[in-house]
Amino acid sequence: MITLTVEKRDATMRAKKIREEGNLPAVVYGPKQETISVMLPRKEFEIAFKESGESSVIELSGLGSPMSVLVYDVDLDPVTSIPRHADFYAIEKGAKVEVAIPIVFIGEAPAVKSGANLVKVLREIEVEAEATNLPHTIEVDLSVLENVDDQIHAKDVVLPEGVVLITEPNEMVALAQETIEEEETEEATESPDIDSIEVEKKGKQEEESSE
Repeated sequence: MITLTVEKRDATMRAKKIREEGNLPAVVYGPKQETISVMLPRKEFEIAFKESGESSVIELSGLGSPMSVLVYDVDLDPVTSIPRHADFYAIEKGAKVEVAIPIVFIGEAPAVKSGANLVKVLREIEVEAEATNLPHTIEVDLSVLENVDDQIHAKDVVLPEGVVLITEPNEMVALAQETIEEEETEEATESPDIDSIEVEKKGKQEEESSE
């Protein structure tokens, strides 16, 4: 299990100053946990979050007794994508939580070799499980897409024992779609009718001479 050491902070401390010192302001809360304002080294958080994501349990130390949490939310700088604030959700032992788990697509779709397009619709699946049973990722095997129009739905995804699907069962995860070839439409360019031009020209000349 990943461990992070946090330090209690005064909620009135300016977040900007905390960040300037290389730390990340954060809060810890949960169903039976009153909100605690904390801070921790930003770089340590980035390393841990890259490994854990939002579906792996992290142990927080520095708050008396160790606390098991999930990263519930991370506020990123819109320009640099550097974390600016984090929310830790304190989990109860044995309690179930709902989490969105990232999908990892594996294998190759035979239909693609036949000319179909592979369309990946979902990037994550929502599940419910005890925090300790939550997988870091969920694998979806594309090899079942053998023919054009074959589909994988959420209900088709194999989940680990103890993990229950929350996403709508019939929601599309991936499909092999027929390739639509763009037809080149060339506008026909009609060659000018020389005879009609000559007749028009001649008629104009006769009209001018009669005036």
